[in-house]
Amino acid sequence: MQIRTGDTYDQRVVALLDHHVTTARAQTARGSDHALDLAGLRAPEVAFWTGWDGETLVVTGALKVLSAGHGEVKSMHTLQTTRRRGYGGQMLRHIIAEARARGMTRLSLETGSWDYFKPAHALYLAHGFVACRPFEGYVEDPNSLFLTLELPAPAHR
Repeated sequence: MQIRTGDTYDQRVVALLDHHVTTARAQTARGSDHALDLAGLRAPEVAFWTGWDGETLVVTGALKVLSAGHGEVKSMHTLQTTRRRGYGGQMLRHIIAEARARGMTRLSLETGSWDYFKPAHALYLAHGFVACRPFEGYVEDPNSLFLTLELPAPAHR
């Protein structure tokens, strides 16, 4: 898979993001949806990437800067027909590496708490994320699961 800077004007990207937002919102209680729309992904504090298998767009992911040391994983979505092939994990590892490269010491995320989101929960937990309290303007919500990953500074030699 090749990871590229996401082009939010590419119609293939727009279509996958539209599918992501539509399906996530359909599985989320009203008022508990926190997915970024295209304008949100174009904000200066957001870095957005796409993953490609040849010419097929298979995954999206973003990193939102909350502060110098804290980032948020956003817009993680894998094309339905390519799930369980490792693309989501590759994108998540890319986002984690980018957060570390930017000097962040913590990476957090919010996802739905419903059964629909269980595959996402498994992905994040497998990469070391742990449950946490709401962060950066989020509030306690039974429809949300908040996770965080501490990013220790690299050891100096």
